[in-house]
Amino acid sequence: MEPEKILIIDDEKEIIDFISAYLKQEGYLVFSASCGEDALRIIKKEDISLVILDIMLPDIEGTDLCLNLRKVSDCPIIFASCKSNDIDKVIALGAGGDDYITKPFSGIEIVARVKAHLRRSRMFEEKKSESGIISYSNISIHPDSYEVICDNRQIVLTAKEFDILLLLMRNPKRVYSANQIYELVWKEHSLDGDFRTIIVYIRNIRKKIEPDPSHPQYILTVRGVGYKFNSNP
Repeated sequence: MEPEKILIIDDEKEIIDFISAYLKQEGYLVFSASCGEDALRIIKKEDISLVILDIMLPDIEGTDLCLNLRKVSDCPIIFASCKSNDIDKVIALGAGGDDYITKPFSGIEIVARVKAHLRRSRMFEEKKSESGIISYSNISIHPDSYEVICDNRQIVLTAKEFDILLLLMRNPKRVYSANQIYELVWKEHSLDGDFRTIIVYIRNIRKKIEPDPSHPQYILTVRGVGYKFNSNP
């Protein structure tokens, strides 16, 4: 089996060498780029399984590059940054990132996160057991092929965005708290601050499926409680 390919995007050679050494020990094939232009060239050429992205690059902001990467790939993206403020993490996740790790970090930690995201990504690709198209109004979701059709357009969602939408559409009218959504989708115990992750994901899903994201008709907010899917918009 061909080894999974990891792309490290960072303008500090020491960081690239440090992460690469740990990932190569685990059998991954590692690519690196020190700027956004090189990163886009690599990800268009290679079948990259996961990206580790510095939030500050010489030619482009990491969040802007993430938005560009999302146009050509839905692989997991882990932000690596010296910024530790919650707002920086929210912005990074809002740009399409899947995780955020603060520098300095240990090689063991980055390897653990890489393995966790790759495992979830493989599960997403292999999961075929739950089938049956779910349709309401002008939107339908296809669990077997992981497709979403809205207003006769195919909508591209990340793995987690798809799972959140599927959870809500399978249980229309039921209200889920942000913590409940996190635990059901991530299959992990929710910690303080994880609700912010759900807020970002819900915002991203609305941008993709709602005619007017500022006045959603599909994913509704129940103030002080959580979110529900409206089957009769």
